Formats: sequence, C-alpha cells, structure tokens
Amino acid sequence: MGRSGDNLLKTRAMKLSVIIPVYNEEQTVEELVAEVLAVPVEKEIILVDDCSTDNTSDKLKALESHPNIRAYRHTVNEGKGAALRTGFQHASGDVLLIQDADLEYDPHDYSKLLAPIESGRADVVYGSRFIGGDSHRVLYFWHSVGNRFLTLLSNIFTNLNLSDMEVCYKVFRREVIEGITIEENRFGFEPEITAKVAKQGCRIYEVGISYSGRTYQEGKKIGWRDGVHAIRCIVRYNLFR
Repeated sequence: MGRSGDNLLKTRAMKLSVIIPVYNEEQTVEELVAEVLAVPVEKEIILVDDCSTDNTSDKLKALESHPNIRAYRHTVNEGKGAALRTGFQHASGDVLLIQDADLEYDPHDYSKLLAPIESGRADVVYGSRFIGGDSHRVLYFWHSVGNRFLTLLSNIFTNLNLSDMEVCYKVFRREVIEGITIEENRFGFEPEITAKVAKQGCRIYEVGISYSGRTYQEGKKIGWRDGVHAIRCIVRYNLFR
C-alpha cells in the first residue's frame, strides 16, 4: 500500500472523524483500525456495529479502550446508511470521512482525499476507483458495468460528472452533513447523499484511489437488489426530495 503524501497530514489543523460501519467483520476490523490509527492526522474513530452475529462486537469492545476510538452497537441490523447516520450523530470532527470495515480501501489514501478540503477548494471529496494510476484488484466485470451505469444515471439527474458515485470513500466538511437528513438505511445512502450534496451546491472534488475488492466468498455483501434500489433512490432523491 502506497504511503505517498502522508507527511502532508502532519501539519493539518483540522480534526478528522472516521466513521466506520461494521457488520460481521471480525476477520478484518482490527487490522483496518490499526491502519487508520497509523495515519498521522488528528482524528477520532467511530465504529458502529450494525448488530453483527459473529465476534465483531467483542473485538470492538477491546478496540474501544483506545482513547481516540468510540464504538456503538445497533440492537437490530438496519444497514450501512443507518450505521452512518449513527456515526455522524456522534462525530465531533471538522471533517467526516467514511471508511468501510473491510480491507478494500486503503487509509493511506487519506492524504489525497483530505487535500482539496484542507486547501479550501472543496466541501465534499469522493474517491474514485476508475481514475488515477493506483492499483486495483481485478474482479467482477458486471459489477463494474453496474457501478458505471448507476453513476451515469445519477450524473444525468445531478448534472455532476462523477466517475464513481458508489465508492465508499466520501469526505465531507462537517457543515455539509449537518445540513442533510439521511433517510436511507442500506446502500441507498450513496445515491441519496450524492443527490443531496448536489442540491446544496457543494464544491465536489474527486481523487483516484487504490482498491482491493473482495469476492462474495471473502465477505462482499452488496448484491443486484441493492442496484435496483439505487435506481429508485436516484429518481426519488433528485426529483421528489
């Protein structure tokens, strides 16, 4: 994993809140949190366990002994959007960053993701798995097609030119999230938040990131039904909200 740009973070004055929704990630969450902690920027880590059925909850309790880590648990599995809603409510940072609990996304990309906000150019930054020269694991063709289709459809409604609307890495100035009510509980969060930041007139930047995707055997959770629901969300939040 590349570490270029890490020195830039050492001089940052802004506090970062890293929001991590977690569901059945006992195999990866400890390593992921260690990588986030290693990024040299002032930060808090907020873990939201969405009613995991494995040993994730016990691992989060152990991690919470760190002074910069807080963990919350849902008593019912509600979905990624609901976990993020909980995390945002408890965040105290100036900048909020979404991080998945698996190891698909590399925290060493934080320097690139934060740079447009730190320089005062952006209110929102999206990562992109489809631009830049960083490494990407080669996986499912039809997932790639589906992601590009959903991004295109979203762009048609928002008039943005994003390349990867469905990406995990999204970073927001605190004021942006404070002005938005998140309604979606599952993966519909992605098109919902995109529609709402577009309507706010936010300055949105996109930066290339590395990506090490998982197979379904390795724990990938999103499926075709989520793609169908994303289409509904694109229409709903662009035309009726």
